[in-house]
Amino acid sequence: MQAATTAARPEDVERWLGELDLVPLQRVDREGITAWDLDLDGRRRFDLRTTLILDPALGLICWAHLAPPIGDGLRKAYRLLLQWNDDFPFAKFSIAADGRPILAVELPGRFLDREELGLALCRIVGIADRLLDQSAGWLWIGGRAPAGYAERTSRNPGLLARYAGRLPELFEA
Repeated sequence: MQAATTAARPEDVERWLGELDLVPLQRVDREGITAWDLDLDGRRRFDLRTTLILDPALGLICWAHLAPPIGDGLRKAYRLLLQWNDDFPFAKFSIAADGRPILAVELPGRFLDREELGLALCRIVGIADRLLDQSAGWLWIGGRAPAGYAERTSRNPGLLARYAGRLPELFEA
């Protein structure tokens, strides 16, 4: 991996997203920080709302809402998130202020480029795929996916095709 020579700018991130065939839902700029929302799909997990936040002086964080707010059983969920922090290096699990479980991947500015961004986004959907069975109870009433969910196909197959081979721990059976 080669370190980036200059800080990434919002235009760079948007160009990289375009090169990865990913279309942001929206962009927000505030006080030198830029954020984008994306909906990503894995092979098993779909509609994973993911936010990218770029601070050109620091780097970029990619974080995804794994599930709606967790009601009962917060202690059990918290233990599970802590276990996943150990199980999945280069990813961080936490609970947002509103109770939603969050999965985050951070990219320091010195390593931020299209390849690292694509790999981070693929890592997020790969982890969400791997954890689908364990998080089903958070996603759907009774832990059962809606009819037709399993038959869906990914809206971002190019991302998966390009980076899944670099994440065999997430994508190999």
